[in-house]
Amino acid sequence: MQQTIQGQVYVVGDNVDTDQVIPAEYLNLNPADPTERKQFGRYALSGVPTEQAGLPTGGVPFVDTGDESNTASSFRIVVAGSNFGCGSSREHAPLALHEAGVAAVVAESYARIFFRNSVNGGYVLPCESVDRLIESFRTGDEARIDLAGRAITNVSTGKSFALKPLGDVTPIIEAGGLFGYAKSQGMMPG
Repeated sequence: MQQTIQGQVYVVGDNVDTDQVIPAEYLNLNPADPTERKQFGRYALSGVPTEQAGLPTGGVPFVDTGDESNTASSFRIVVAGSNFGCGSSREHAPLALHEAGVAAVVAESYARIFFRNSVNGGYVLPCESVDRLIESFRTGDEARIDLAGRAITNVSTGKSFALKPLGDVTPIIEAGGLFGYAKSQGMMPG
């Protein structure tokens, strides 16, 4: 598992649900087809309402869909409020963020199903913040996550904030997801 993640931040508010992370109209894409799988990234966070997107700057697109070939975002870290990933148990939500190039989501809290889908699939690292961060980061800020030090630093301002420990899911994350973990533990043939 990568111990440091650095990149631009995209900030969203509270209660971002899985239909906002990847709207249902794009669920006709087949994640088993490599070409279609990349398209999930193109539509990641496209359902987030303008008043929640890019807080506090407002209305910044996550992926520039003006370019038909663009399937990735320049943002590596999503900073969110509370209850990120609520709604349906859509496994495609963390996959869409992964395909867009997101390495980690730092939220105040998660819907349990989104957290588990992120860990089980090995898609994005779901970090929980100790404090509310959406007012301390702006979309486009540079941030660095230090997993060993359990902190996220806003490189743009120099301020650091504590992260909660990953806990019991750490071995699954380190193995790259639930299947990797099961194989490493001899629960599945390698």
